[in-house]
Amino acid sequence: MMSQPERPMCSRAGCRAEATRAVVWRNPRIHTPDRRKTWHACDEHAPYLRDYLAARGFPVIVEAIPTPEGSDAAGVTP
Repeated sequence: MMSQPERPMCSRAGCRAEATRAVVWRNPRIHTPDRRKTWHACDEHAPYLRDYLAARGFPVIVEAIPTPEGSDAAGVTP
């Protein structure tokens, strides 16, 4: 029997919750447009991480991480 892959943990310092969002960003001063970095976030910290990056002028999007059953997590933040 195969086990389900574990979901990543939230990237916010001190948070050990399962991530439901991928915060995808890049620093345009050092990264080419095709280079993207990903932080994982729980529902509570996705807006904080998005705002942190956006305040520094980094292009950032937040995407749902698919659930193990293959359906998307609800409520993707813009």
